[in-house]
Amino acid sequence: MPIDPTAIALAILGIIIGGIVKGAIGAGAPVVAVPMLALAFDVPTAVTIFAIPNLFSNLWQAWAYREHHLPRSFTATFVLAAIIGTAVGTVMLVSLPPEVLMVGVACVCFAFIAFRLVRPGWILPLLTAQRIIWPVGTASGVLQGAIGVSAPISVTFLSAMKLERPVFIATISVVFLAMSLVQLPMMAGLGLLTPQRIVFGMGALVLLMVTMPVGSALARRWSAQVFNNLILIMLAVIAVRLLIDAF
Repeated sequence: MPIDPTAIALAILGIIIGGIVKGAIGAGAPVVAVPMLALAFDVPTAVTIFAIPNLFSNLWQAWAYREHHLPRSFTATFVLAAIIGTAVGTVMLVSLPPEVLMVGVACVCFAFIAFRLVRPGWILPLLTAQRIIWPVGTASGVLQGAIGVSAPISVTFLSAMKLERPVFIATISVVFLAMSLVQLPMMAGLGLLTPQRIVFGMGALVLLMVTMPVGSALARRWSAQVFNNLILIMLAVIAVRLLIDAF
């Protein structure tokens, strides 16, 4: 793959913003970084590059917040469903045309924006969450495997439960970690994990870990609503650009 300086600049910007977002709210880095990486390269490259920082950043968070969890049966079911979905989605990543994947990323961005605007105060009771966890977890995994972004389902699902921040981060980190542990070996087997993408992924990991503390510091000064609004605006711009490139 020829290296375009503009593409590298876009990729770096996406990872920096993703790291700040993850440091501020504990999740959301792929929502920002993967679409921007897709603008710079293509969806398979973007998903593969960011799978590496996804693995290690969520491993760190899962360990750091290991004492804050929902009931084990809930988390285990969510993880198992997400693993199954991720396996299916990773196969789709190498099977679908690039234009379809770009439209898919754009549609997921728009769906995420729409839900946040229409139902900002929606609360999901734990009992209801337990009843729908299998389809939600599977759909999250499919999105993660196919386009590298499961947050419109997984993060919205858990945030709607109005969990305390440590519990939210602990749970979502374990789910993301499980999906990464399935995704990366499958990527290697399907030929997606090329040496160049591994190098880019390790560079993205360093950048993500450096910028996460910046997000944590900003979160103490800015309200969560400020972050949410900025993310929604940026995602709308990215989604439009992806649709333009796809057609």
